Amino acid sequence: MLSPDFVILTAVAYVGLLFVIAYFSDAQTRRGKAGFLRSPLVYTLSISVYCTSWTFYGAVGTAARDGLEFMAVYMGPTLVFVGWWFLLRKLVWVCHSQGITSIADLLSSRFGKSSSLAVLVTLIAMVTITPYIALQLKAIATSIQTVSSARGHGDRLAGLDDVSLALGAAVGMALFSIFFGTRNVDVREQHLGVVAAIAFEAAVKLLALIAVGLFVVFGMSGGFGDVYARAVEAGFDIHEREPFGSRWIAILILSSSAILCLPRQFHITVIENSNEEHLRTAGWAFPAYLLLMSTFTLPIAYYGLATMPAGSNPDMFVLTLPMAAGQDGLALFAFIGGFSSATSMIIIASIALSIMVSNHIVLPLALSRGDKLVETGEKGIARLLLRSRRISIAVILLMGFLYFWLTGESDALAPIGLISFAGVAQFLPALLAALYWRQAHVYGALSGILIGTATWAWTLFLPSFTSSSPAIASLVANGPWGLTALRPEALFGMEGLDPLVHSVFWSLFFNVTALIFVSLLAKQNIMERVQSGVFVDIFRADQGAQTRVIRGSATTDEIFFVAERVLGWHRAQTLFEAANIPRGDHALDVAVSSEFIARLERELASSIGAASAHVLLTKVGADDRISLEEVMQIAGETQQAIEYSHELEEKSHKLRLTAQQLQEANARLHELHRQKDDFLSQVSHEVRTPMTSIRSISQILLRERDLDPDRRSRFIQTIHQESARLTRLLDGILDMSALEHGEGTWDIRPIDGETVLARAFIVCEALARQHAIAVEHHPQVPDAQILGDPDRLCQVFINIIANAIAHNDAKAPVVQVLSRVEGGKYVVDIADNGKGISAEYHSNIFDKFMRVQPSDAGAAVPSGLGLGLNISYTIIQKMNGRLELVDGPLEGACFRITLPLSESEPA
Repeated sequence: MLSPDFVILTAVAYVGLLFVIAYFSDAQTRRGKAGFLRSPLVYTLSISVYCTSWTFYGAVGTAARDGLEFMAVYMGPTLVFVGWWFLLRKLVWVCHSQGITSIADLLSSRFGKSSSLAVLVTLIAMVTITPYIALQLKAIATSIQTVSSARGHGDRLAGLDDVSLALGAAVGMALFSIFFGTRNVDVREQHLGVVAAIAFEAAVKLLALIAVGLFVVFGMSGGFGDVYARAVEAGFDIHEREPFGSRWIAILILSSSAILCLPRQFHITVIENSNEEHLRTAGWAFPAYLLLMSTFTLPIAYYGLATMPAGSNPDMFVLTLPMAAGQDGLALFAFIGGFSSATSMIIIASIALSIMVSNHIVLPLALSRGDKLVETGEKGIARLLLRSRRISIAVILLMGFLYFWLTGESDALAPIGLISFAGVAQFLPALLAALYWRQAHVYGALSGILIGTATWAWTLFLPSFTSSSPAIASLVANGPWGLTALRPEALFGMEGLDPLVHSVFWSLFFNVTALIFVSLLAKQNIMERVQSGVFVDIFRADQGAQTRVIRGSATTDEIFFVAERVLGWHRAQTLFEAANIPRGDHALDVAVSSEFIARLERELASSIGAASAHVLLTKVGADDRISLEEVMQIAGETQQAIEYSHELEEKSHKLRLTAQQLQEANARLHELHRQKDDFLSQVSHEVRTPMTSIRSISQILLRERDLDPDRRSRFIQTIHQESARLTRLLDGILDMSALEHGEGTWDIRPIDGETVLARAFIVCEALARQHAIAVEHHPQVPDAQILGDPDRLCQVFINIIANAIAHNDAKAPVVQVLSRVEGGKYVVDIADNGKGISAEYHSNIFDKFMRVQPSDAGAAVPSGLGLGLNISYTIIQKMNGRLELVDGPLEGACFRITLPLSESEPA
């Protein structure tokens, strides 16, 4: 006989094997060897997560009690997958094109990207799936107790009760799900390690059930006929009493909806799908898998009824029949099969629910608290999502454990699978409307799901606690405040129906009715109209048209900032580079294409969901986006839509202009702030240098009074030079400040530019002779009348010519001054044949304190203050002109002064 220690340690070892499989598969994926993991076979086997411990153990129990009713649980998914071309294919197309992450994200995206709908669906999913998780924990605990019949005898683990066993299973599954299911936030990066483990478990539970079935039918009995004959001899009616009755139809509807609406099934079937063609294989392979799973269900049930002692639990026949025959190894294999069924469901369900919680509850709450979220550094949002998903997994499994604990002494867990199915079935009307009914409205979906779920909770979920709560039992029996018309299992006096049929009828009736009537009465907004067209006409829609959208005024840096917080710097950078979108100060006026905004939203949606991605981009200026083709199509339907569209575009245009002005003003403020800091830093440096020199030499003169006259004279000369330098610095700063603030006297009047240039040329002639530099002046303009201050313009000419002379280190240095009239402008080029100015200085050559460093290591460091060009630039600007660094006629630098002629000035 199997001991508790051995059984529990086997279960632990099996979980360890799952860790190894998942880890190895993840490693193969990182090495680019994930071909098999993305095969149709693995995909089909992973879908079998539908077959939980309820189907592994409970199907036999259902067959023993209700005959062929268990087949309805398999027939619903079979019909859906056989007809994959009509529903599943469209569902996969929509979800892949829109970056959908969950069923909550699907409904939210279709109905105007409604965050409220996503939150509602997420909360309902948690409530409906929590009992289902409790069922798996119950099955694990019960199967361990059943298969380990040798209690005591020194086994250290023999004293563990069902609660302890369930808690251990919950902790183990939480660790596995957190470790392998929360490694990244992008759902398109499939959890191949988890999928591989689930596919392995699918094979294990199928082989285990077939092995038990073959042993029972051909090892313990003489074949199928003998099994049924034994059942008849034992007094059991093997013929179906009510074939295809109301309960059978209700279960068929629920199982059909469960394969679509259960979060774990949606995640595996849709999100983890990497190729639409895999559906073609799954369309026949998954029904075949279900057929094999159900082949031996009736024989095992009937043989157990005929041979096992009265009162035996039929749910455990899969374990007890091999044990009764002394086949402990087969019983242990069957236990592992049932254990696989339970753990696979718990793992995928917890991962799927954690994604929904993080994307649709945690992230929207964080965004609503302001902009601090996007200031958390690279992948700050991604880290928040991963932490929230890990915490959510733990909380979800804790809720499942608590439900198991509260109902563990009752029979509430027996039909709990169908209770959960009925809960998630409330998503089905909205899902079908999202894919096939263009007029379906978000308020209709909200009201339908809310009313349907409330009816389900009142008529089916609440009665599941009757065995553990006398108060609830009284409420179910008598109704609230004695109102018999509101009794949960006889609503509005409808008595005599099976409780499941009763609940399914009323909940779906209210759900569908609310969805249709509210949708017909409500008016869709533009976003809903566009999304309805995308979803309903996914195969006919021009995918290019979906990306040409009206967008807001966010800058490229702001958009990159948000992308980085979700996707990380590397992935965001790759995305921007692929679209050739520049960033930085030089990209402030660069318009980000509408196609890129739509693509970025889809990228974000794959990580945080469509609704959250939409909200996040909206917070940085990406307004609600509308396909231009859709707007034109809608506008063509009615004159009212045309007027609405025009009004919307006009408002959008005004908002864009306002936002652009605010953005430009904000950019100027940031730039001024930066310039102020740079200015103070440079001034302090420039002042400190001569002052340090003066103070040091003064201390020497005060301390060493016996210095020789020559040395003392040199020191005094240095003090004089540094004082003069300090004076020039202060004069330059004052001059620059006066220019920037419009202070000082300006003698703006008509002048001859050539006369001022000739005056500057004469002043610089002595400097040119001192440096043995030829200065060539080629006047080409007999008369250049401009409006300006002659003294300040002469200052500019002198500064630029003097710079050209002082920094020209060519073997035969030449400075060339050319002037001309061109296009109503007076243009002067001052060029030299020196080494020129390095490209790295071109963009900021006119900044304050900018001094070009020599490229040669041994060259002298420039002695200027770095203010001359900045002052010259400001003076020319005050005269409505331009000072530029351009390509000139000589090899060195060339500065161009352009001033408007007085005749072209406005009167």
